[in-house]
Amino acid sequence: MITIPPFEIRSVVTGSIRLDGGAMFGVVPKVLWGKVAESDADNRIQLATRTLIAVDRSASRVILVDTGCGTKWSAEEASRFAIEHHLSAIPNALAEFGLAPSDVTDVVVTHLHFDHNGGLTDWYKEPGGKTVLRYPNANHWIHRGHWEHAQEPFVKDRASFLRRDFKVLESTGVLKLVEGEKPPPPFAGIEWWVSHGHTPYQLHPILGAGQNRIAFVGDIAPTVAHLRQTWVMAYDVEPVRTMNEKATLFRRAFDEGIKIAFPHDPKVGGVSIDGTIERPIVVRALDI
Repeated sequence: MITIPPFEIRSVVTGSIRLDGGAMFGVVPKVLWGKVAESDADNRIQLATRTLIAVDRSASRVILVDTGCGTKWSAEEASRFAIEHHLSAIPNALAEFGLAPSDVTDVVVTHLHFDHNGGLTDWYKEPGGKTVLRYPNANHWIHRGHWEHAQEPFVKDRASFLRRDFKVLESTGVLKLVEGEKPPPPFAGIEWWVSHGHTPYQLHPILGAGQNRIAFVGDIAPTVAHLRQTWVMAYDVEPVRTMNEKATLFRRAFDEGIKIAFPHDPKVGGVSIDGTIERPIVVRALDI
C-alpha cells in the first residue's frame, strides 16, 4: 500500500489469465519477448488481473479501478484462457482498509474488455440468466465513446466484449458517462486521460496532485515489459497510435513525476520510471 494524498492506494491481484504471447507483443519476435515472459505449451503467457483500490477517508470515497475477469464463465471458456478469478480478493483487500464492498463509492471502468471488467457483475442465481451489479452502491464511470463502441464493436475486437458483463448498467442508474477528449474531473484528486490505440476511448484515471500522482495505464502498457514504446499488442485496434500515446503519457511521467500502475503484470503493481520515450527504465517498483 502507498499513500498519494488524498488517497491510500493498493493494487490487488484479483486472479490470472493466459493469453497468446505473440498477440500480447505484436510484431516483437518471440526471441525477444521470450526473455521477459515465459510461455506454456500453447504459447500463452501468464498475466495477472489487477484492480487498483484508492481510498480517500476525508471525503469518504472508495474507488475501484477495473474489476477483473469475474466469475461468469463456463468450464470450457475458463479453460481456453486459463482464467482464475479470486472472488474474495477485493473484499479481503477492502477489509484491510476497514471497509466492505458495500462501501465502494466509485468504479472506474477503463474499458469493457472481459479481462478488465467481467467482475462488474455476477449471475443472480443460475448461470446464463439475469446478472446483478457487484457494487450496486457505486457510480460506474466510463467514457461515452467507449460505451457506444461496446454496443457495436469492430470486427477485430468484438470477441473481447461480453454484454453479460455490462448490459445491466443501462437500467440501474449507476452509469456515469464521461464526455470528450479532456473530460473534467468528477471530484478532487482525480484527472481523466483518454487513449484510443488499444480500444476507442479507454479511460485512465490519474490520482493524486502535483508531483505525487499515479496513472493507471490500462492496456496501453499492460505489463512492465510493455513500457518500451514499440512493444504493443496485436489486440490493439491502432497499434501505432498506442505507441504515440505511450510517448505522450510517459513524457508527462518524466516531467511531472507521475508513477505508473499496471493492469496485468504478474509481479509488479506499479513503478516509477525515467529514461527516454523509446526506452523507459524502471527507477523503482512501488510497494502497492
